[in-house]
Amino acid sequence: MSSGATAIEAISAEKRQVALHSMLAAAVMTLLKIAAGIFSGSLGILSDAAHSALDLAGATLTFFSVRVSDRPADEDHPYGHGKVENISAFLEAGLMAISCAWIIWEALSRIYSHSVELRHSLWPALVLLASIGVDYWRSRQLREVARRTGSPALATDAFHFASDIWATLAVLIGLAASWMGNRLGLPGLRYADPFAAIVVSLMILRITWHLTRETVGALTDQIPVETRQRVVHEVEGVDGVLAVEQVRVRRSGAAFFADLTLALPSRSTFEHTGELVRAATDAVHRALPQADVVVHTVPRQAQAESIFDRVRAVAARNNVSVHELSVQSHHGRLRVEQHVELDENMPLLDAHSFITGMEQEILRETPEVDAVLTHIESEPATIEQPEEIIVEDRRIELALRSAAESFPEIVDVHELVVRRAHEHVDLSCHCTLPDDLSMQRVHQVITGLEDRLKIECPEISRVTIHPEPVTDNTR
Repeated sequence: MSSGATAIEAISAEKRQVALHSMLAAAVMTLLKIAAGIFSGSLGILSDAAHSALDLAGATLTFFSVRVSDRPADEDHPYGHGKVENISAFLEAGLMAISCAWIIWEALSRIYSHSVELRHSLWPALVLLASIGVDYWRSRQLREVARRTGSPALATDAFHFASDIWATLAVLIGLAASWMGNRLGLPGLRYADPFAAIVVSLMILRITWHLTRETVGALTDQIPVETRQRVVHEVEGVDGVLAVEQVRVRRSGAAFFADLTLALPSRSTFEHTGELVRAATDAVHRALPQADVVVHTVPRQAQAESIFDRVRAVAARNNVSVHELSVQSHHGRLRVEQHVELDENMPLLDAHSFITGMEQEILRETPEVDAVLTHIESEPATIEQPEEIIVEDRRIELALRSAAESFPEIVDVHELVVRRAHEHVDLSCHCTLPDDLSMQRVHQVITGLEDRLKIECPEISRVTIHPEPVTDNTR
């Protein structure tokens, strides 16, 4: 078993154990309060017993809900079973509201009918004091586990036990006031018991209303605005993400699920896109640790992206090489010309279909362009193994140097290499040029040198000239 699975099982076991302890504690205190209420005739104690009975039902729901909610996702529940805890919390809140309504009704009935008769004794008070101690102990344990595991059901259970403390205190105060009224001959204080029950019920109803709103929000996939803003802020900080076009976050129990749509540069390669997706996922985890993240990407044109960038991006997506790319303007209409290398064994029909599709994609990416003209070149299917390397070919070297003298910008040519592969002769060399020469002029000079050399030596099939600045060449 992996360490991750072991940690999840440990958390589940802790949640089940604390829920079981809560259920047992609620059962014991409910029985004691019912007995004390019947013995004393106190509505406050009976109302507190009813509250504890509902806590027992809620704790039972919590115990079974955490067992179900920790099950892994399956075909019927692709997002897992975490919503079961939210449903449990909603049902518990409903039970609390019903109990409070009943207590208020019974208290008002006793007040209006003047049927408040209590049998005062010490042991009901001891039961209430013991209940306060148990509720305090359970609420702290439940709150701590709920904080570590993010369980809404345990958090609701913790609130139940905490509310029991205040309810029991109010009942205890009501009993004390009633006892003092009986001893001091103050008949008005006999209503302290039902009045305490009403105050406690109203207090619990107010808190239950807020709890219900949170639970309904979780069931309807409501997420705090600041949570979504945190996710957006983290992802927008990822270098390379043009925009966060959509963010959807939902919660199921303690688990979060984030679904994002990101705009990335259209020229991005698959590898770069994968790196950006991983970086965006890490950014979401900074805002929502352990969240299940799904990232969708859409290509978008960056504001600074030129026509050349977009055409090269199309070529990269189609896994072909483009060179001698140019954009020409004629009477306000733009035309792209490009050279594309394809497999030399590809049939013409397939090559034409491929290039047609690529040209249509370029037109979609560059709406300002009216036409695309593609020159198809064959790319050798295998790496040539030269039969012979000619280290010195005096005639070709003299022809090269003679051609170079026609261009005043050329400082020198060096590292001349001539290779012969079958019937082909290839030449490569380095050419030193001024540091501040523009790339446009560099291209013109190199192209002119190639053309002059091929006129002098027509047997040369390919010329590769590497331009170097004077500063770099003199190091």
